[in-house]
Amino acid sequence: MRPLDRAALLHSAEQLTGLSLAEIAQQLGLSVPENLRRDKGWIGQLLELALGASAGSKPEQDFPELGVELKTIPVDERGKPLETTFVSVAPLTGISGLRWQDSNVRNKLSCVLWIPIIGTRQTPPGERIVGPPLWWQPTAEEEQLLRQDWEEIMELISLGQIQTLSARHGQVLQLRPKAANSKALTEAVGAQGQPIMTLPRGFYLKTGFTAALLARHFMI
Repeated sequence: MRPLDRAALLHSAEQLTGLSLAEIAQQLGLSVPENLRRDKGWIGQLLELALGASAGSKPEQDFPELGVELKTIPVDERGKPLETTFVSVAPLTGISGLRWQDSNVRNKLSCVLWIPIIGTRQTPPGERIVGPPLWWQPTAEEEQLLRQDWEEIMELISLGQIQTLSARHGQVLQLRPKAANSKALTEAVGAQGQPIMTLPRGFYLKTGFTAALLARHFMI
């Protein structure tokens, strides 16, 4: 059932705190994968289903009617993020004139409901525990950092430098390949302005950024 407002969404998320993912899956009549190698998005999809998200894989917020994006984040028992956080697929063509304020990254990160998922990389998916949710909207300083990284990365893409971009670029935001396999190619611009085929790319939040965000909230 879709939440009617942000308060109802937060309440629903708080009701899941302390439950294992297996318990939530059982409530929804879903099976639990043995591992996440072939089911990388399973945890996020499970929580979306449990909380009534409507966007699915569309390039918009998970709760567009509430202006809220849902992000699960795997953390260890001390609340430290175990991996980077996917934000959105990066546009590689037709990007002339695209501005930060109109970007999908800014839209997705304008208001986020974070749900920590507690466990280790070795913890079976079903045994991982849902942590307390938190609301987050970027401060002016955080948005400036995000904007700066996004603009620098997008400029390099538009200049045909997609092949030189690595996860090291950016202070808080990075660009990485985002594809099911090496055959899933998409069009981009080459160094001479010519069309080339390359792996799709995605924007990810670096763990240093999300660790600081969680630490502020939970006073780790």
